[in-house]
Amino acid sequence: MSKHFGWRLTSKLRDEIYKYAKYQPTGVSLRQMVQFGPKPSEGSLFHASRFVVEELPIRLAHRVKELEELPNELNKDPSIELVRDWYAQSFDELISIPKPEIDEELKNLLYKNVNESGNSSHSSISKPNNHIIFEDDGVIVPRRRYTHSHSTDSSHHLHGSGGSGGFHPLDPDFSSSKKYYIPCSKNLNYPPEIVDYNRLVTETLTKIKKRHDATVPTIAKGVQNWKKIVNASFVDNNMQSFLDRFYMSRIGIRMLIGQQIAISHQYKSSSFNNYNDDYVGIICLHTNVSEIAQDAIDSARFTCEEHYGLFEAPKVQLYCPEDLNFMYVPGHLVHMLFETLKNSLRATVENQMRLNPDKDIDDLEFPPIKIIIAEGEEDITIKISDEGGGIPRSAIPLIWTYLYTTVDDLPNSESSGIAKSDYRAPMAGYGYGLPISRLYARYFGGDLKLISMEGYGTDVYLHLNRLSSSSEPLQ
Repeated sequence: MSKHFGWRLTSKLRDEIYKYAKYQPTGVSLRQMVQFGPKPSEGSLFHASRFVVEELPIRLAHRVKELEELPNELNKDPSIELVRDWYAQSFDELISIPKPEIDEELKNLLYKNVNESGNSSHSSISKPNNHIIFEDDGVIVPRRRYTHSHSTDSSHHLHGSGGSGGFHPLDPDFSSSKKYYIPCSKNLNYPPEIVDYNRLVTETLTKIKKRHDATVPTIAKGVQNWKKIVNASFVDNNMQSFLDRFYMSRIGIRMLIGQQIAISHQYKSSSFNNYNDDYVGIICLHTNVSEIAQDAIDSARFTCEEHYGLFEAPKVQLYCPEDLNFMYVPGHLVHMLFETLKNSLRATVENQMRLNPDKDIDDLEFPPIKIIIAEGEEDITIKISDEGGGIPRSAIPLIWTYLYTTVDDLPNSESSGIAKSDYRAPMAGYGYGLPISRLYARYFGGDLKLISMEGYGTDVYLHLNRLSSSSEPLQ
């Protein structure tokens, strides 16, 4: 995991990064992201590419500056320096992308803000390609062939531009019209300058995304080292605030990158009539909550069986309307459900082991975990209830702190492959599953809450904003 590969952070580049860090980022809402429709035009892709190339360096610059200013020598930890260099190198690559030369006639067409062919309707429903997977932070879940008539056997069953934030300090021409989505005609034959620019941006973003795959565990390793040095049992409020800001920013960066790559691939697929009307990039217009929950259940139970050597993990009973659909990012939802379910499964297994010390683990009878999903006017709420013995009231605040864990033998980052993007998700031990899941929930206006009954079990409430109108919580 070398951090250089011939690249280094020069003083000139650092000055440029600190200049960008003076500008404020621009938030984007889920509704703004889906305005492209399932069949975007090359012109709209161009505007999105320009927006991302202007916006990401600002967000990256803020994180580089913050990493360099961490107190108590944490900024000199090798893992922290490695992540800083990843962010700085990605910043360097983005600002080095040459701006395409566009003549006045094409510029007038691109900024005409008129969609002659009309936006695609979001009401159509079709089957996604079943080979697509969600892959981020070590969780790899094959996506089902979602259909709205699908039945499960689970026990029961905008418009607008970005905000008035920062812009590229060196490109005032673009800053005056900085919008994430601008409708453009699909009937134009766009010149090679536009096509090549879109392709170059997609290739650059793909490389950057891969570079940053291991950011979460690498930062965790640096903070873990810091905890040992200062002999701290948990992170303090300042460190907690930094990690909240950093990881929330990362979610936003990954969202913009992943969405841009996906809509670019979607555009290429649409040329061959192989597009999927149910998706705009990585956003599913009709996310089926029941099917996503079943994916998370299957993956979490498998992880539990592997970890404890169980023939069968505790059962999970799902109570959810089969036709409950809303606009969301399936990858985010499965990530949150997977992490919370792992905790419930672990608590259930280990509580029964404590209550029955003389029994073999395969002879234990586990109480089922219940998932109840309800649809409201504003929120879709998911309650996960277990009988895993609960959590002492004094420990409740700690479960939301990073790197707090009740596991004695923490996984080793080198031997377990924590720094790789394809590692098998562990049952527990890193101490950032719940706090990061809460950030995912809050990213689009939801929340994650926990109520415990010590001696019995725990209820986790996942609130998802179904209005899809809240903008990113930028910091």
